[in-house]
Amino acid sequence: MIKMVIALKRREGMTHDEFTHYQRNIHRPLLMSIPEAEQYIRRFVVSYPVPAPNYPEPDYDSVVEAWFDTMDDLNAFYFCENFLKNVDPDHENFIDVNAFGRIISEEEVVIG
Repeated sequence: MIKMVIALKRREGMTHDEFTHYQRNIHRPLLMSIPEAEQYIRRFVVSYPVPAPNYPEPDYDSVVEAWFDTMDDLNAFYFCENFLKNVDPDHENFIDVNAFGRIISEEEVVIG
């Protein structure tokens, strides 16, 4: 399987709570509403930071993980018309589009 991991930072002027609310309640339903989401995404996980004494403040406001059967499926999803026209433009409403990290990977499970 192919996994895309994206670390997201909220746009300027938005609190972490506003970012989380927007991502959960507005963006995620939009993303899941396009038929290609069901067709290509095998697993989708979003992680949000929690208070962690003795650790530095996180650099990002969430981490998104999405699994696909193949690289072709990942590309078919992210470059489909529905994603490009309906989902991608929404990112600027809550994400600092100039400050995110992304990696396309294959997992190597060490424990579990």
